[in-house]
Amino acid sequence: MHRRVLAALGTSIALSIVGTGVVSAQPLPGTGSSAGADAPPFAQASPSKIARIDHVDMLTDRRAAVFVDSPAMNKIVQVQILLPAAQAVSRPTLYMLDGVSAGKESDYLESTWTQKTDIVDFFSDKNVNVVLPVGGSSSYYTDWNVPDPILGVNMWETFLTSELPPLIDARFSGNGTNAISGVSMGAQAAMDLITRHPDLYTGVAGLSGCYDNSQPNLKDAVRATVAMNGGNATNMWGENADPRWVAHDPSRNAEALRGKDVYVSVGTGLPGPYELGPGGSGLQDAAQGGPLEAAALYCTTLFDTKLRSLDIDATFIYRPYGIHQWPYWQDDLRESWPTLQRALNL
Repeated sequence: MHRRVLAALGTSIALSIVGTGVVSAQPLPGTGSSAGADAPPFAQASPSKIARIDHVDMLTDRRAAVFVDSPAMNKIVQVQILLPAAQAVSRPTLYMLDGVSAGKESDYLESTWTQKTDIVDFFSDKNVNVVLPVGGSSSYYTDWNVPDPILGVNMWETFLTSELPPLIDARFSGNGTNAISGVSMGAQAAMDLITRHPDLYTGVAGLSGCYDNSQPNLKDAVRATVAMNGGNATNMWGENADPRWVAHDPSRNAEALRGKDVYVSVGTGLPGPYELGPGGSGLQDAAQGGPLEAAALYCTTLFDTKLRSLDIDATFIYRPYGIHQWPYWQDDLRESWPTLQRALNL
């Protein structure tokens, strides 16, 4: 059953964007949108042609920093993993992708998920590995056509879909069942990866993302997101007419979602309890994060329409309020879990 909860007011905001194009917003504090670009301070990889775990730092008995020697990325890449209490028992794995800053706010010490939400506590009673890449600012977690002068080598798709999963399964008792989730930039990336690798993932959650690269204004939004950290999206997928844009368009490749567990959520861009309630952040955050979430609403309604036209089951949640900020994504973490739990056979 295609579940759809829609706020009519949110629809009117989304429609108002169609005539003007997607809002071009400045980087936002606290939204995973930080300007400037500094590469994560990780060591260069060895000349190995096979990915391997270089070392593991146990941060707690339930959380590890895993440093992977990645030939694709040509460096040591950190991911963090949240482990269940019963670590001798095999379990599925959930990969969770970040927004555009992708750990930059912590100087690449951790994912923004662990910095901005209670994800560690939330998963503490669940029998699942949770893998959180650290880094990938403005990368869309994709394989770039060429290295970028500012953002460097980005071969995230190869790393996340080919190099990393067998290492996680072998070292941390994964059972081969995987799902993927992402927020903002990472939402589009998660949907892209599952449509390109449907045999790898059983389910997906996209939170406040865009899932259509076909329209010129949405290509502009991708380019603006890459530019937030100094990158050039032409180095990623080429000029706008390059077929790579279509190849990485979840809407154009949505047939791959048939039979998957799919969850998509978005707000309207209107201020909600985290801005207007007691101790709220106020209307300044709403003025910044509202337009971005309204744009995500427009994108989400397009994707909803596409999946409905294909008769593909999915859960779409339209909140009657909410801006592009982490408190709402923490709520989405909980709301999306039943869908991901089903995908992971838990």
